[in-house]
Amino acid sequence: MFGADFVEDKVIQFENFVEGLMYSVDYDAPYFYSALLFIIFNPLFWNIVARLEYHTHFLTKIAGSPKRGCYFLAATIFSLGIARDLTFEKALRHQEVSPLLDTPKITNIGYAFLIVGQILVISSMYQLGITGTYLGDYFGILMNDRVTAFPFNVSNNPMYQGSTFSFIGTSLIAGKPAGLILAFFVHAMYYMALKFEEPFTAEIYAKRDEEKKSKKQ
Repeated sequence: MFGADFVEDKVIQFENFVEGLMYSVDYDAPYFYSALLFIIFNPLFWNIVARLEYHTHFLTKIAGSPKRGCYFLAATIFSLGIARDLTFEKALRHQEVSPLLDTPKITNIGYAFLIVGQILVISSMYQLGITGTYLGDYFGILMNDRVTAFPFNVSNNPMYQGSTFSFIGTSLIAGKPAGLILAFFVHAMYYMALKFEEPFTAEIYAKRDEEKKSKKQ
């Protein structure tokens, strides 16, 4: 259907498009690396702290109960997230607008990403609550059943995917390729975080189920 020349032409167009976007990125601009640092640090932080809590219960001991310990970690993670988002916005302010992204069509696509992203994040938090959202299972605060209602019927990890969509949307609305690079790192860090979180969470619930079976016997 499509000849080799057509495919080659499209590949060249795409390469030129990407090169044009990269040309607009100022890696030495203020806050770019600060935003990147927050993006990398935050998932590492909450995974390390949550694992330590699971094995040592140090936050539970400090706070006096698992629930208060989880709330303390939730407040910390939320604050780090706010700091990351503010730094990201500051980083975008010091970046150039790319003519390739400065179009009504791209702006509308950006708003679509942002709206969908926020819906996924907010509805996920509503379904899980504070302890479900902020690693309550590492504190021994487990949910009775797996949540299957929206947004979990359309996404396995709506919080992470919604956050990534929001970064992409904000970048497209601003018309700044630097934001897309940072959004890529957001996606990459969440992807790596899930490689640790999902198996460990499954192990926690499997252990809970085994203990329930043992008690019945």
